[in-house]
Amino acid sequence: MGQFQVVEQFDSINGEGQRAGELAHFVRFAGCNLRCSFCDTMWANGPDAPYKLMSEEEIYRDIKESGIRNVTLTGGEPLLQKNIGRLLRMLNQDGELAVEIETNGSVDIGPFMEYANHLYFTLDYKLPGSGMEGQMLTENYQYLRPQDTVKFVCGSREDLERALDIIKTYSLSEKCKVYLSPVFGRIEPSEMVDFMLAQGLGNVRLQLQLHKFIWDPDKRGV
Repeated sequence: MGQFQVVEQFDSINGEGQRAGELAHFVRFAGCNLRCSFCDTMWANGPDAPYKLMSEEEIYRDIKESGIRNVTLTGGEPLLQKNIGRLLRMLNQDGELAVEIETNGSVDIGPFMEYANHLYFTLDYKLPGSGMEGQMLTENYQYLRPQDTVKFVCGSREDLERALDIIKTYSLSEKCKVYLSPVFGRIEPSEMVDFMLAQGLGNVRLQLQLHKFIWDPDKRGV
């Protein structure tokens, strides 16, 4: 039995991703190996983050009791949790859950692919504005499937140009879903749409964080 550092669980809508707007049960884990300039969950990332130790059986029980099919594992960085493979295996075996794993793009997803047929990954690519681009593990792109996503959070024209370079270099839109998302308050979505039009990015989606428009942008548990 594994022990996982869970800082919060809550039911809400998916504010982003392939199932944006659908109800989801969120499990947020403590701890992250990156410190992005725009991070909106820094409170969950440090060594002093409040958390509750839970087993995979307890997490699975809470998920099933929610009655919600969509599950989002987030953080922090969920793949840094010791024995996370045990939880992923259990969720995958359920067969009825749609489980999204939000990972920051710096952790090898290869070891988890053997039992991920009912799971899907949303990988960030940290652009120059994040200050963390040097930590990106592009070797992960060999594992990408149509149900997976690579997300670029952009805060400037420089970030958009770099996202375009990565999308083309690794043929990402031919492998998986690709999203561009603005850093809230730093870049206008209209500028991003203009960029997409100019570059002919017909296989890329603009994504806004719905929860930041529905609730206060700093509100937790939504």
